[in-house]
Amino acid sequence: MAKILQDLWILESTSGIVLFNRTFQKEFDSQLFGGLMSALNTFAEILANEGLSSFELSKKRCGIIKRKNFLFVANTSIKTSEKKIFDELYKISRKFFDKYNDILDCWYGDVSTFSDFKVDIQDSLKKNNLKS
Repeated sequence: MAKILQDLWILESTSGIVLFNRTFQKEFDSQLFGGLMSALNTFAEILANEGLSSFELSKKRCGIIKRKNFLFVANTSIKTSEKKIFDELYKISRKFFDKYNDILDCWYGDVSTFSDFKVDIQDSLKKNNLKS
């Protein structure tokens, strides 16, 4: 499958703690984003009895899946279908749980534990084409 995802965050759904992220914007505060996504998802669960599944910005489409107690959030081009985004997020979530399921049972908050996950999902993530 083609590399379609630009940015990716994996976060604990209730606390908003970002366990893993890969973003192009270096000045972007991933933990702040995680808190916002957790709050929005909780709001959507209360309002509609379901969590947030996607949203769009002017040139980006964001997809969100919830598995176990984690949110997997990614963005890509507005031209990419939600189905493709969700397919990639499910693939990534399977790899994440296959690799870290034993660790998650006794995880104590050290997010550096998950820093090597980018190697496992590089086939899903676009390379940074932005000018520095």
